Amino acid sequence: MNKIMECVPNFSEGRDKEKIEKIVECFRAKKNVKLLDYSNDEDHNRLVVTVIGEPEPLKKSVVDAIGKAVELIDMNQHSGQHPRMGAVDVVPFIPIKNVTPEEAVSFSKEVAQTVAKRYNLPVFLYEKSASAPHRENLANIRKGEFEGMAEKIKKDDWKPDFGPAERHPTAGAVAVGVRMPLVAYNVNLGTDNLEIAQSIAKKVRFIGGGLRFCKGMGVALEERGITQVSMNLTDYTKTAIYRAHELVRIEANRYGVPVIGAEIVGLVPLEALVDTAAYYLGLENFSLNQVLETKLME
Repeated sequence: MNKIMECVPNFSEGRDKEKIEKIVECFRAKKNVKLLDYSNDEDHNRLVVTVIGEPEPLKKSVVDAIGKAVELIDMNQHSGQHPRMGAVDVVPFIPIKNVTPEEAVSFSKEVAQTVAKRYNLPVFLYEKSASAPHRENLANIRKGEFEGMAEKIKKDDWKPDFGPAERHPTAGAVAVGVRMPLVAYNVNLGTDNLEIAQSIAKKVRFIGGGLRFCKGMGVALEERGITQVSMNLTDYTKTAIYRAHELVRIEANRYGVPVIGAEIVGLVPLEALVDTAAYYLGLENFSLNQVLETKLME
């Protein structure tokens, strides 16, 4: 593949394996499209897919997958720990190889327009594709979620960039845009008290005075009897994984709550892991160039 784009669509289905497979099937065995990873979470009730490809074949696969989700997912019946506003909640694109940021933004708008027209779905542009500053942050667009979108979308400030100015009756709305690689990093806490997890998340995330490139929320993992601080690190080069992890630990100490584990959802840049390993091992002057696989890929 000469030009490579990455896409990490998030679908509001993490429990029904049959529906999940039908959505993921849209990315399998497609020329110049490669399915890298997909993972579902039953507590979040969410599916995250990571796929790369040449722009045009990738566009077709993504549009088909969105159509399949619109067909299969009824948001009126959906519940889960993760905020969501549609059957396909967000469709981020990341330029990887021989694609300029400008080309990526133009591409995202093409996808958004196609989806809106084909499925009668309201589409908001976000991050680098945003049409206005108040739409750059996905959390602002998503506020109110599926239930609140019915009235929100009628306001002048929240008319969609493409598609009808009304919520799709079963599929809600979707956000499409271009962003840099994101690290979805969750820290598990040894308590079932959701208020503690939510309080920690508020202190860790940027909007609450925490880390600049961190979004976070408290989540209950009911089947395991624990809670979690679920974070998105939107620029791992400036807000490192280890920094987010240690700040959660510091805040958890005030409640006498231990950090009992962590997880990464989807794929993660090698540089983000190397940076964290170097911190915890106390490595001096260590760089990505010292990683064997980095040299092999040159």
